Amino acid sequence: MAIIKLSATERRRLSAFFTCLVLAFAAWIITVLSNPKPYVVKEVLEFRNTPQMRAFRPLQSDTVNVTINGTGWDMLFSKMNSAYQGITIDLHTLESKSYVVLSLQKDQINSKREGDQQIIAFNPDTLYFDFSNRKEKRVPVHLISAMHYQPQFFQSGPITLNPAYVIINGPASVIDKITSWDTDTLKLDSVDENVVTRVNMQPVKEGNLSLYPKNIQATIPVDEFTEKVLEIPVKVLNARNIGEVKIFPQKIKVTFTTSLSRYAEIDEDFFEATADLDLWKKNGYKTLPVVLSKIPDYCRIVRIEPRNIDFIIKE
Repeated sequence: MAIIKLSATERRRLSAFFTCLVLAFAAWIITVLSNPKPYVVKEVLEFRNTPQMRAFRPLQSDTVNVTINGTGWDMLFSKMNSAYQGITIDLHTLESKSYVVLSLQKDQINSKREGDQQIIAFNPDTLYFDFSNRKEKRVPVHLISAMHYQPQFFQSGPITLNPAYVIINGPASVIDKITSWDTDTLKLDSVDENVVTRVNMQPVKEGNLSLYPKNIQATIPVDEFTEKVLEIPVKVLNARNIGEVKIFPQKIKVTFTTSLSRYAEIDEDFFEATADLDLWKKNGYKTLPVVLSKIPDYCRIVRIEPRNIDFIIKE
C-alpha cells in the first residue's frame, strides 16, 4: 500500500485546513445554539392560596409540560438537568370554580423567572379539580416499632403516646375511611432501659389532606425479666347439676417470666386456671385440658404442669 509523504509545507497547510474546519464547525454550533429556540420541559406544580372551606383533589398529574422561549444553550442545559423545576400556581379561583387556567397566570409566573426562561405555553393549559365537603376527624395514633432488646430485657408495661390522637382534615369521602394513623417505624437495638423519644407521623400521601401534629412522644417502659413459679388452683366450669366433681391435681404449676419491678407483687390471684366439663359432656373427654383464662399483662408463660387434669364425678 502506497504511503503519501507530505512535505513540511504541505503538512502545515493541511493542519491549517483542519484547524479552520474545526473552528468553522464550532462557530456554526455556537451560532445555532445562540439563536432563540422554543423547547419543552416538564415542571412540577406547586400550589398556594388553596381553598380553606373546600376540599379538593387534582384530576391530573402534578406535572405539566411547559414551552419556554429560550436558546439552544438553554435547551441543552435543561436536558442535562434531569431534576424537574417547579412553578407556583395560585388556586384562589377555586373558591368559586372547579378549574384553573394556567395561561391566565403566565405573567405572574414569568415575573419570578429569569429573562431567558420565560414560559410561552402550558400543556395542559387547564387544571381540573374534584371537590367534596371538607371534614375534620380525630383518630388514634398507631405506633409502628421494630425494637430489639438486650437478653432478658423486654417491654414491661403499656406504651404511652403523647398525644395519643391526631387531627386529620380533608374530603369527607376520604376521612370517613381512616380509623387510625401510623407513625414512622421506631427502630431501636440493644434496648435495656426505658425509652422516651419523639416519633414522626407518616406523612399524608394526598395533597388535599392535612395532619396535626406531625410527630408524637412515645414512652416505652423496659425492665429486666426473670422466671417465677406459682401454684394456681383450677376452677371447674359447667359443673352444675351433675353431682360432686373431684379433680386431680387441684392446682397446676405455672412457670412464667415477669419484670423485676413487679416480681414481688404478682401472686396466684393474678391468674385464673379453668377446666371445662362440657368437653366431657359433649365430646367424652377422659381428661380435661387446663386453660389459663387470666394472665397478668407482660407476663410470659414458659410452661404449665400438668396441661391436663383427671376428674371423678360422684352422683
